[in-house]
Amino acid sequence: MKLHRSVAMRFAAALALAPVSLVPMMAVPAHAFIVFDPSNYSQNVLTAARSLQQITNQITSLQNQAQMLINQARNLASLPFSSLQQLQQSVQRTQQLLGQAQNIAYDVQQIDQAFQQKYGAVALSASDQQLVTDARSRWQNTVGGLQDAMRVQAGVVGNIDANRSEMTALVGQSQGATGALQATQAGNQLLALQAQQLADLTAVVAANGRAQALQAAEQATAADQGREQRRRFLTQGAGYQPGNAQMFYGKN
Repeated sequence: MKLHRSVAMRFAAALALAPVSLVPMMAVPAHAFIVFDPSNYSQNVLTAARSLQQITNQITSLQNQAQMLINQARNLASLPFSSLQQLQQSVQRTQQLLGQAQNIAYDVQQIDQAFQQKYGAVALSASDQQLVTDARSRWQNTVGGLQDAMRVQAGVVGNIDANRSEMTALVGQSQGATGALQATQAGNQLLALQAQQLADLTAVVAANGRAQALQAAEQATAADQGREQRRRFLTQGAGYQPGNAQMFYGKN
């Protein structure tokens, strides 16, 4: 009995001597303590990482869309260069030279009329003066056709330097194109330049063919006229009669 009383007295003394700071700790409720849960923490970290990855993906998608719009704008950008005026001027110069064809133009009705009047079979009723006049007119047409062909050739050669400058500029524009539209437009203008050069070549061929045709027509008509003039010479009057001719006179 004395032992239990001694233990109780010692316990009471210990409580009396305990620090004051222990009293508040004993008064704090149990739910106020923070408890660390490793599994919950890991789940929260994974959720935050996924959210960050989604945001990063959205930013990347927006950047790709912005770049796509920039590329579309470049593809739709028009070429800031045009050779149309220069090409049209070259074509007009060649057309003017063709339009200045002498005597017989590049016109079907005028060609038919000229051949009916001055080429083909020689009229038997035409006077000698008319035959000479028609022959001279045909010769002038041939010479004029040859001159026209040379003028067209000179004009086409003059276009070569301008075409070379345009081709250099267009190739530079094509190589420096920022988008599909600019590259396409540069290619189309290069095709237009080739078409203009083909037009010049066609003009040269046409002018040379015209000159050769006039020359051949003149020769054919001249042959027919020569036969008619020979016939008239042989049938005119009594013709040639041989006789005695004395070239030197002797002294008496």
